[in-house]
Amino acid sequence: MLNYVSDRVRLLNQAPARAAADYVLYWAQINRRLDSNHGLAFAIQTANQLGLPVLVYEGLTCAHPWANDRFHRFILDGVPHNGARAAELGLGYVFYNRRSKRDPNDVLYRLAANAAVVVTDDFPGYMAQTYNASVPAKIGIPYYVVDSSCIVPMALLAKQEYAAYTIRPKITRLLEEHLHPVEPVSVKRPWTGPLPELPATSGANDVDPTVAPSPKFRGGRKAALQRLHDFLEDGLRRYARDNREPTAHATSQLSPYLHFGHISSLEIALAVHEHAKEHKLIVPEFLEQLIVRRELAFNFALRGPNPHKLAALPEWAQATLAKHDKDKRETRYTRDQFEQARTHDALWNGTQHELLRDGIIHGYHRMYWGKKIIEWSASHQEALETMIYLHDRYALDGRDPNTYTNILWCFGLHDRPWTERPIFGMIRYMNLAGMQRKTKVQAYIESQLTGSLL
Repeated sequence: MLNYVSDRVRLLNQAPARAAADYVLYWAQINRRLDSNHGLAFAIQTANQLGLPVLVYEGLTCAHPWANDRFHRFILDGVPHNGARAAELGLGYVFYNRRSKRDPNDVLYRLAANAAVVVTDDFPGYMAQTYNASVPAKIGIPYYVVDSSCIVPMALLAKQEYAAYTIRPKITRLLEEHLHPVEPVSVKRPWTGPLPELPATSGANDVDPTVAPSPKFRGGRKAALQRLHDFLEDGLRRYARDNREPTAHATSQLSPYLHFGHISSLEIALAVHEHAKEHKLIVPEFLEQLIVRRELAFNFALRGPNPHKLAALPEWAQATLAKHDKDKRETRYTRDQFEQARTHDALWNGTQHELLRDGIIHGYHRMYWGKKIIEWSASHQEALETMIYLHDRYALDGRDPNTYTNILWCFGLHDRPWTERPIFGMIRYMNLAGMQRKTKVQAYIESQLTGSLL
């Protein structure tokens, strides 16, 4: 159901608000922050109109397909700050960590039973997309989803865009209207009573312990703001020149925090604009990636086909890959060999080690990582499935519209035809010699062996 309340807000059912309710419930599925959050602002506005307080519910479950210690630790890092910030804002806040499949799985419904309405995040992917499709019919009260992920609301781009050059003028035309801070909304009725009692947990643990927390990235709002501060002070002025060089440390490394909603692209863009103006910097390259490319990815996730299939690609890419799918591969690796970084290529192994250890791959090297998986896999579909699996399982910025779009870019999405060659057909090719010309390959490899990028 596409019942738009505004460009950012959709009502996904037609249930009436509960008359004798205790609060408005904001379910922080994706945007796990209490500032710069259009969804929370809408929940507070709704509560003010109804004369109710707001309860923020944040949860974590072992039931999602990639529940592991890395992702859960990253989320848990942010919980203390969110609880403290909720108290400062006059909001109630509860967090439920379902570590075992034996633990109750109905906390949202228990909390909704005393709510007038539910407000949550509009997100075109992973579990939020699944929940937002199934929960509204069961909830018995209005269920609103709010786009707090994009600067220009996703709803304003009515069709799937072909590439950056088609979406860029549309984003540019709309950007000024939306590039301003989320207006803070003060609660009229602060939370004063006891918090709802949550069900007890069993103490068992079904979260995968084999993917360890990242030694490089701590999660949470404070860590996100610190990383933004560090980037503004050091990386931004060098970004245009050095963003392709991993050993230069010129990128923001904010993608994990964007994915888990600890920071918004809007507040990053505003901070970059302000810093660039103050220091007389020209920063279009960074803003192109943050706004145009990222919102192209969300447009694809919302309007495009299933990203797990090559049928999601443009027709020219599907045709050229089909023509070359049976081409002879001189080198082949299995998924296990890729996962364990056991290839003949030290650069590729270094990128995979970075993913396994830190939960992220430098953006330019990730292109090479993906192109080589295509070259060394038995088929193009197998290559796609391997890339998705490795990102879903290990990447702190995985399971995200940006991730799936970046993976499919390796197969020709949002790109153009190039010179035809075996295996790749007319999709873009990358090789080690090119990487050696453009980046400090040996320094990167050595840094992965010593861990000095930490």
